Amino acid sequence: MSERNAYTALLAMLQTRYGATWSIRRTENLWIATANDPDADHAPTVVHPDVEAFVRELEEPPARACRPSLLSSSWFASHFDQAGDGAYVSRRPPQM
Repeated sequence: MSERNAYTALLAMLQTRYGATWSIRRTENLWIATANDPDADHAPTVVHPDVEAFVRELEEPPARACRPSLLSSSWFASHFDQAGDGAYVSRRPPQM
């Protein structure tokens, strides 16, 4: 089996095993996983050149470095009301 075919097979196995939680891809030199849940309490992205370190972090992801993006849909939906097509309004008074 060529190295390329081995990486393709390994990628398919990782996608099968972790696909419910992570979107996984591979570049020429890096393994990359992005969390399917943007509000997860762990790091939203895992990147490693070494597949063993990559799998360890998929199993036990590092903590999130900051809060989720303010544009994440769950945060946005809880803070704004839709006023029209593509227009949203906050009914909360400004914080001082």
